[in-house]
Amino acid sequence: MATMLPKQLRKVADRALLKRLETGLEQVELALEAAVSHTDPIASVTARHLSSAGGKRIRPTLVLLAAQFGDATLQPVIDAAVVVELTHLATLYHDDVMDDAPMRRGVPTAHEIWGNSVAILTGDLLFARASQVVSRLGSKALTLQADTFERLCLGQLHETVGPQNNEDPIAHYIQVLADKTGSLIAAAAELGIMFSGAPDEYREPMRLYGEKIGVAFQLIDDVIDIYSDGETSGKTPGTDLLAGVPTLPILYLRKHAVSDAASAELLATIDAGLDEASLPAVVAALREHPATAEAYEEAKRWADDAVADIAVLPEGSIKQALTAFAAAVVDRQQ
Repeated sequence: MATMLPKQLRKVADRALLKRLETGLEQVELALEAAVSHTDPIASVTARHLSSAGGKRIRPTLVLLAAQFGDATLQPVIDAAVVVELTHLATLYHDDVMDDAPMRRGVPTAHEIWGNSVAILTGDLLFARASQVVSRLGSKALTLQADTFERLCLGQLHETVGPQNNEDPIAHYIQVLADKTGSLIAAAAELGIMFSGAPDEYREPMRLYGEKIGVAFQLIDDVIDIYSDGETSGKTPGTDLLAGVPTLPILYLRKHAVSDAASAELLATIDAGLDEASLPAVVAALREHPATAEAYEEAKRWADDAVADIAVLPEGSIKQALTAFAAAVVDRQQ
């Protein structure tokens, strides 16, 4: 069974730690396969669709990495890792319907194959299966899962309606990312501490670390959309631009446009709507514009702040791996 750690983690000197993480991910993968399997023949096919397509398994990896501060071999740790990945998968089914996305993880999205209703219901089934697994972990895990689910929904709601009058669009955007992505990655970090028997005082630093890593992860996605060469990342440059997604480089561009005529002209071109013909020139212009570099620096700042939050944790290979994990988020190409 092939499992893949982020490349920066694979460079960690403690080979025994990496072996433990790989072994844990293999166990998670087996448990995840069992969790997405269903006695209903229709649900079994639709629920396994995205899981079988692969994925980075960022959230389970963080559960296992946090759990190294205790006993990461305990079954509740594996169950917690399955819970966060099931929850993540469920949100992808729903997000793809809302975004009308044609592809996910290199395969057609569920709604493209089976329609919106089946895709939404499959996401609901995965949420239900995550709830079944987390119920075995007790009331603290249930509360954390419920609170996280609420934030996931609020993040999606706020993204859908957009910033309100007199609300800073950039602050609004960052909060959406914290809710939609940061909350679940933070939960992953907390769960790893909670169910490995690690000291409880490690939980809050890891929660802060996880949430900031989540924000950095999404901000780097914004940058990759512009800097991608389409081959290294596998992501077509300007996908978000073409879809009209208000990413951080575009929000920064709006600030520049207030006082810079060239920025205002570029923004007007984007606001007028892009197509396949006009997209390459706009992507090229954004690659050279300071707004994109500023977005990268903001992502790096969030990752650096995440590392600062775990300064209180014990020195050693686990902390080094967490630092490398943050670097992998910023340095990734896909």
